[in-house]
Amino acid sequence: MPKKGQFFKTYIHPTHIKYNMELNTIEKTIKDIKTLKIQGARAVAIAGIGILQEIHEVSGFGDDFEKMCARLEKTRPTAVPMHNAIEMIKTKRNESVFEDLLYFLENSKEKIAAHTQTSINEGATYITHCHSSEVIAAFKMAKREGKNFRVIVTETRPMLQGKITAKELMDAGIPVTYIVDSAASSFMRQTNAVIMGIDSIREEGVYNKIGSYAIALAAKKAGAPVYFLGNTLKIDKRETIMIEERPSKEVIDLRTLKGADIKNPAFDMTPWSLIEAVITERGKY
Repeated sequence: MPKKGQFFKTYIHPTHIKYNMELNTIEKTIKDIKTLKIQGARAVAIAGIGILQEIHEVSGFGDDFEKMCARLEKTRPTAVPMHNAIEMIKTKRNESVFEDLLYFLENSKEKIAAHTQTSINEGATYITHCHSSEVIAAFKMAKREGKNFRVIVTETRPMLQGKITAKELMDAGIPVTYIVDSAASSFMRQTNAVIMGIDSIREEGVYNKIGSYAIALAAKKAGAPVYFLGNTLKIDKRETIMIEERPSKEVIDLRTLKGADIKNPAFDMTPWSLIEAVITERGKY
């Protein structure tokens, strides 16, 4: 569990953030969340909690804290863990809530990985989409247990988060096949299961990186089970969810397609009918 003021040193890669939380560093962290330098629902929540912890140390739970809560809520509206964490902090309003949340986010990842092991088998092939620390932890744990398997990783346009996943898996000694997003259905017949992360768990289904729904549809057609991994802080009880629309310039150089209406939704929803199970720190559901 991190000590006060040591949050970023413990939880955020040093290339992302400075250790001292001066105002300019807070602004940089918020920018990094918006531009996906800090990405993934879990990492975004950790960064947001760290900012609020530092604001609290300086000015308590006053106006500055409330304003920062409101600002952070707008940075990645679809990713629910930061929203839930903020609500918990505002409700409990004590110093221990920050460390409790950070401990949960770190500890739950390993529990999720452990519960996923029955779904990762010797000699199997899996497809994953985007970059999920929970999914990577599950595959790494399987590798440490001596299992040999292959992971097909989608590039995950337009920001190519799949490249991060591919590198982390290869660094762990796991064989990787890297494909364009639109090739996922072509590789489904040689796939034993699809394992993806989660941004939000809702009554109507699971929200994850755009393209997850299409992959789940292809998996259903091929008879491959689809598993989504994420902690229970990702359960979304809000009445509505906003699908984040990201800048068009992420998709294409706007000068090359003047006049086109360019859309860049960040997430889509996979209905429960396509999902074999959601795996949380509490088990498989």
